[in-house]
Amino acid sequence: MKTLSRFLTCLVLSLSVGAGNVYADEVSDALKGLFKGFRKKESAPAPQPVAPVAPSSPAAPTPPSGQESPTDLLLKSLMSGKTSPEEEARIGQQIAGNLVGVAPLVRDDALQRYVNQVGRWVALQSERADLDWRFGVIESEDLNAFAAPGGYIFLTKGLYRRLNSESELAGVLGHEIGHVVKKHQLKLLQKSQGIAALGGFLSQKVKNSNELVQNLIGNGAEMMARGLDKDAEFEADRLGLVYAARSGYEAYGLPTVLAEIGHSAKGDARVSLLYKTHPHPEERLGQLSEAVGNRMDGVTDGQTGDSRFYRLR
Repeated sequence: MKTLSRFLTCLVLSLSVGAGNVYADEVSDALKGLFKGFRKKESAPAPQPVAPVAPSSPAAPTPPSGQESPTDLLLKSLMSGKTSPEEEARIGQQIAGNLVGVAPLVRDDALQRYVNQVGRWVALQSERADLDWRFGVIESEDLNAFAAPGGYIFLTKGLYRRLNSESELAGVLGHEIGHVVKKHQLKLLQKSQGIAALGGFLSQKVKNSNELVQNLIGNGAEMMARGLDKDAEFEADRLGLVYAARSGYEAYGLPTVLAEIGHSAKGDARVSLLYKTHPHPEERLGQLSEAVGNRMDGVTDGQTGDSRFYRLR
């Protein structure tokens, strides 16, 4: 682990000649506080098998005349900025249900169980271990991952195929877990523009067509990510690295994935949405390198989980 900072620097250099001295003077509370109680010798992962994610968004009953619909009540709670954990979960469930309605889960129960197993183990190392975390791999060749409030997390089949180890999966899921822990998307939705977008999104009728799949993936991801500033993405990267390492994985997983994606051509349609909603991987690696520094020196090397990694056929 002593070479983590050097490893990050090499990844940045592999994408271009340096990423610049960005964000060097400001390390977020994530690294200031999280490394304090670092768990050095966790085994990874050891939860019992869980059922694959199956979020649903049942049609709410029509309220009696003069009463507000459940969706209206959710929007009001967002506007007030006082969303309860139950309301947060309800919002996430509806978003996840709509997404899965048109971009269904990959029909591979073993894959879904495996991703939930790894994801829940990593989530247990976070500050919101009490959430009912749900993870899934959706049918899309795009390279992307999404988080919705309340603990709903998805990655695309295209991104999963680019992973080569369980530690890489843990890093990707850890990044999305970080967004939920810090309520990045929920804070975005509490802005007036986000509330309007959510209202329109929840009112869409689900149709099974390739065009709508792309539109919904685009609208859903952009709604959740377009308004996130770079600092939120950088913070999620740092948290993802910490959560994965706490879980007993080596910390190289997420940086390795970022470097792999960074070599994709900008004209590649599979990364177009990712590049629209996230800083370029080169910049993310540069920030991560600056933030980590020598903070993980001495941390016991973690596992890659290569032998356990579930490979799609």
